[in-house]
Amino acid sequence: MIPVDILITFFAASALLALSPGPDNIFVLTQSALNGKLAGLVVTCGLCTGLIVHTLAVAFGVAVIFQTSAAAFTALKFFGAGYLLYLAWQAFRASATQIQSADNNGRDYLKLYRRGIIMNITNPKVSIFFLAFLPQFADPDRGSLTLQLISFGGIFIVATVLVFGSIALLAGGIRQWFYRSANAQQILNRIAGTVFIALAVNLVIMKR
Repeated sequence: MIPVDILITFFAASALLALSPGPDNIFVLTQSALNGKLAGLVVTCGLCTGLIVHTLAVAFGVAVIFQTSAAAFTALKFFGAGYLLYLAWQAFRASATQIQSADNNGRDYLKLYRRGIIMNITNPKVSIFFLAFLPQFADPDRGSLTLQLISFGGIFIVATVLVFGSIALLAGGIRQWFYRSANAQQILNRIAGTVFIALAVNLVIMKR
């Protein structure tokens, strides 16, 4: 049984980490401003699904591969950067008319959900971060380490949903200011594309 004070401390630390500027919350921010609150919430669900993968990887020791293997780290890193550049290319190609048309006909939220998952699981630093962060709060004397790590991963995900969900709701309101302006829509698309490129570059230059 994990003590309540440990759970509270871990939740507070997780919430603060989720608030820290990074690729995931910036992704939620830009997608919410561009596509609306629901889109941001769907992306948040995708990112947190990716966190489930990282939690299980750490709990069962798979993340050690990415910490000890430079080749595995590099391969996943470049795959993620390539996907981000693909998203940037799509954003720069999008027109204001396409934005309105997509809104009228219903957006492909499944695609946004998949984007969130891929964004998260192709960032090897998340696995390594989990590998370093979660075990600090686990104690062999409290029982199964695997179950403890899964529990902490679940708490981290709850904190992330709350923080990223709030970002999505706040940023989604900005979209109403841009909706009727074709120029503003184009500018927002260019900003989103630039953010994707910046995230791709950051992913490529990161070190283990």
